[in-house]
Formats: sequence, C-alpha cells, structure tokens
Amino acid sequence: MIYLEIPKKHRTLIDQAHQVAMNMLRPISRKYDLAEHEYPKELDMLAAMIDGLDASGASEGAGATGVRRDADADKSNKNGANMASALSVAEMCWGDTGLTLSMPRQGLGNSAIASVATDEQLKKFKGTWASMAITEPSFGSDSSAITTTAKVDGDAYVLNGEKIFVTSGERSDSIVVWATLDKSLGKAAIKSFVVTKDMPGVKVERLEHKLGIRASDTAVITFTDVRVPAENLLGSPEINVQEGFAGAMATFDNTRPLVAAMAVGCARASLDLTRDLLKQAGVEIDYDKPAYLQSAAAAKFIQLEADWEGALLLTMQAAWMADNKKANSLEASMSKAKAGRVGSDVTLSCIELATGVGYSESELLEKWGRDSKILDIFEGTQQIQQLIVARRILGLSSSELK
Repeated sequence: MIYLEIPKKHRTLIDQAHQVAMNMLRPISRKYDLAEHEYPKELDMLAAMIDGLDASGASEGAGATGVRRDADADKSNKNGANMASALSVAEMCWGDTGLTLSMPRQGLGNSAIASVATDEQLKKFKGTWASMAITEPSFGSDSSAITTTAKVDGDAYVLNGEKIFVTSGERSDSIVVWATLDKSLGKAAIKSFVVTKDMPGVKVERLEHKLGIRASDTAVITFTDVRVPAENLLGSPEINVQEGFAGAMATFDNTRPLVAAMAVGCARASLDLTRDLLKQAGVEIDYDKPAYLQSAAAAKFIQLEADWEGALLLTMQAAWMADNKKANSLEASMSKAKAGRVGSDVTLSCIELATGVGYSESELLEKWGRDSKILDIFEGTQQIQQLIVARRILGLSSSELK
C-alpha cells in the first residue's frame, strides 16, 4: 500500500531543508540571479553541513540517491531515501532553484551514479561532484541520437565528442558522459562513463547565458581523445540488444521525479507569496465556498493550488515506487510532465495575479517564472514525457509511436 503522508523519520530532515531554503538560499537569491556565473560561496558551508550529516548517518535522502532494484529486496512498505530526497529538493527549490542546482556533490550526475553504478563503483565515486552530459549540438530530447563515441583501447575507453547544456559543467569535478560503444548497434550500445575533469582532453568551452537558474552554470564541454579507465563505465559493459536502452534510461527514473520536485517547490514559493499579496490587496480566499461564488482572482488561485496538489502527489508516488523497488518509468515521466507544466503555469499565473508587483523585481515572482521554465525542458521536455507516457500505456515501442 502507498502512503503519501510525510514519514515521521523524514520530517526533521525536510524541516531542516525548509529552514535552509528560507534563511540561507532565499536571502541570496536575487544576488546570484544578477551575478550570473559567479560561484555562490555561501553554499560551501551548506555542503559541509550535509557532509557532517552523511558522516553521522543522519542524512538519508539529503544527498543524491538512485533507483536501484533488487529482486530479493525486502517486500515491506518503505518511504525511504528517494522520497526524502524529492521532498527535501522541493523545499530547497522553494528557496531558490538555481542555488539548489549549484549544491556541491549534489549534481544530476550523482543521481546517475547512484542509479546505475555497481557497489564497487559507488564506493569509488563517493564524494565526487558529478554533472551529467547527454545533450549534443545535433539533438535535444532524443538521447538515442548520441554521437559521442567511446572506443575500447586496451584497459581504457577513448571518448570523442561535444556535449552542451551541462548543468554545473564548470564547477563539478567529474562528469557522467553518455557515449555510444557502437553506433551501428543502436540504443543498446549507449553507456555512461564517469570522466574526471583532470583527464587530458576534457575542456569546458564556454558557459551559457540563460533566461533563468542563473546561479547555476550551464556549460559546453568537448572531449578529445579522453582516455577513461574501463572501470569508470557505469554498470555492465556488455551490449544487450534485447535490453535496448533500458539500462541507460534507468537514470531518468530517478532524476525525473527530482526535477518534478524542483518544479513543485518553485511553484509553491509562488503560491505562498501570491496568497499573501492577494490578502494584502483585500482578496479573500474561502475554501468553504465554491470557487464560482468567489472573485475571479480567488477562483483562479484555488484552481492553481489544485493543479499543484496533483503534481505533488504524482511526484511522491514516483519516489515511493523507487523506494519500494517498483518499476517507475511511467510514473517518473508522468510526474515530470505534470509538474513541469504546472510549475510554469502556476508561476506565470501568479505573476499575472500580482499584476505590476509580480512583473517587477521588487518581489521574486518574476524570477520564479523564469526559473520554472527550464524544469519543463531539461531531463526530457513536456512533449517527450507525454510521448513516453503514451508508449507505456499503449504498450508501443519507440519505433511504433514517434
């Protein structure tokens, strides 16, 4: 049975995340939005706090966790690390999405490592700050179109290619790079490699200027004859044509609910502030009265809250399934599609409800509207998520439904 109440054992962690968001992230939010590409030094202290929790064993879910399935796993109901991570990330993004994405050792690549790596690799890469490099200049959402190559050379793989839109690409100390072992074998030959920044041939070419999440650096990185030790290939090096893209896509089963949680957190920030602004303007929101009997502003706000609640519950469901070792690819895409769309709708609608105040820099509403849009794009666009959901429900392959 699924329980979507916040587990008692995680409430302290989630409350701490909210306090950090309110007292550390929110006060510097505008500063680093205006100072694009400047590293938020305040995050170093926060990272040290998280490291301390890790050392004490009190931080289940505070870091990047993964979807790891074990057929012999305990069958009892759990609300574990994935649920805690999702809810903590939502709280942090209530403070600031860009700063959350800039947290040391909490990169999207860390979630990839946690999802796909062997037990030995988990130990080897413990403590690294890993960004994730998938997208290339020749494609956007179609990850199967990867052209970056990995050729076997003795006890190493030689990587060549270019990756764009790498979140924390400059600041991270390692990169999870998706590359193909043999383009002729299609999706099944796509593997992920942990590439450290000190390997010869790795070069950060430039940083992108962006609409939102400006506190987070987004890089273009090239790989020229980069020799990567064979043991840095995550998971199995075997090419299983029957399995297809499933091994690589397991990463998204973890990261998509986390991105959904980011959208949920950013949207809630907008709702909380807009509720206060409406109250100051004399707009009463009465939850005991039908929306059609209230002002247009109140009715719109109630509708936005209802949409937000749906996004939250879908996100929690996807995380719960991961904790309980259940296949969650469908639910991961559903949560990402719902939360991504709702996040943009809520933040932009809150700007509209707040009128001139919402559009000005006197409040953070306009910033949240800019930040939220990326959460509907990266880790698979809205359209791609809808396509994946349709394939799962109809039982069709990618070649049968494009």
